[in-house]
Amino acid sequence: MNQSFYAAAVAASQQQQSLNVVSNNIANTNTVGFKAEQAQFSELLYRTYTGAEDDVYRGSGSRIMQTTTDFQSGAIIQRPDGQNYAIDGDGFFAVQDQETNEISYTRAGSFHWGNTTDNLNEFYLCDAEGDYVLDQNQQPILMGDDPEAQYPVGVFDFINTDDMQHVGSNRLIPVNKNGTVLAGTGSVIFGAVESSNTDIATQFTKIIEAQRSYSYALKMVQTQDEIESTINSLRS
Repeated sequence: MNQSFYAAAVAASQQQQSLNVVSNNIANTNTVGFKAEQAQFSELLYRTYTGAEDDVYRGSGSRIMQTTTDFQSGAIIQRPDGQNYAIDGDGFFAVQDQETNEISYTRAGSFHWGNTTDNLNEFYLCDAEGDYVLDQNQQPILMGDDPEAQYPVGVFDFINTDDMQHVGSNRLIPVNKNGTVLAGTGSVIFGAVESSNTDIATQFTKIIEAQRSYSYALKMVQTQDEIESTINSLRS
């Protein structure tokens, strides 16, 4: 395949994926504790053509190598009714799956009362998925009779948060490079939640960039097709 066709096809495909990332950010503008993602592009392999004077580089375009998460804090919104918590500073809440015991981490602090199938008379602090919210000792929080009381929700962090794995429902799990779980330095605010950190203006700018890049890639295909057609007509 002609190199220009290949580079243009890759560019169009990758800009579509970039739009998917932006669309997800915009869709979660009002999601509590959501952290926006950004597509990171990297050039594909290129070859060097040695000419009479200078080396000429001809590449194969670029592609999305990874998506990174922006962990910048969102605005704190007061929500005094119910079991709502926000983190001022760095760190995450820890939640534990009742069936698998897997622990994941989130900034979404909209919690509620929940119980277990083992004992319907015991109530625990749970998240929107029905999983246990953990205290600083990584233990489920048994709730008392007062639904308005503040409970000792734990805050946890890692040496670095690069490439933490997204597992859905606004949750993350650490990978090896993140190191072991540590006590978080952020403080808990009761009666509030953290809003999404998605910046709409930035996201719409990225939409325009992706759309223009996509149209330029299609224009490259069209131009190359015209060149090929002209060459073929000269041969006939």
